[in-house]
Amino acid sequence: MELVKQLQEDLQERKEVWWKWHKANPEVWLKFEEYTLEAIKSGRKNYSHWAIINRIRWHSEIETSGGEFKISNDYICFYARLFHARYPEHNDFFRLKQLKEEKMIDELQSSLEHRNISFLPQFRHKG
Repeated sequence: MELVKQLQEDLQERKEVWWKWHKANPEVWLKFEEYTLEAIKSGRKNYSHWAIINRIRWHSEIETSGGEFKISNDYICFYARLFHARYPEHNDFFRLKQLKEEKMIDELQSSLEHRNISFLPQFRHKG
């Protein structure tokens, strides 16, 4: 369970790093929101949050601060999640995967649950 706790802390730290960067670079969110709403208005049912970020990267005159790259790949998933949170009527527009920490936590917890009950079949009532 210590590993699960560490993964949860790592995920929280990653979210906090992104949020700090997001607050320092509000124009990225404004473009992400604008381009996503454009995609929705064009009739798309689903779209890539990576494509939205790449459009911002390559077709917007945005200067960012707080990192080596214009927009870190590590932040893309958080923008999609923020859009879904702010626009719940479009909560399936981006197809999201679990974050790596979430996936590892689920796998560890599943493994622990399986291990904790794996001895039970030998005690089944035969009748």
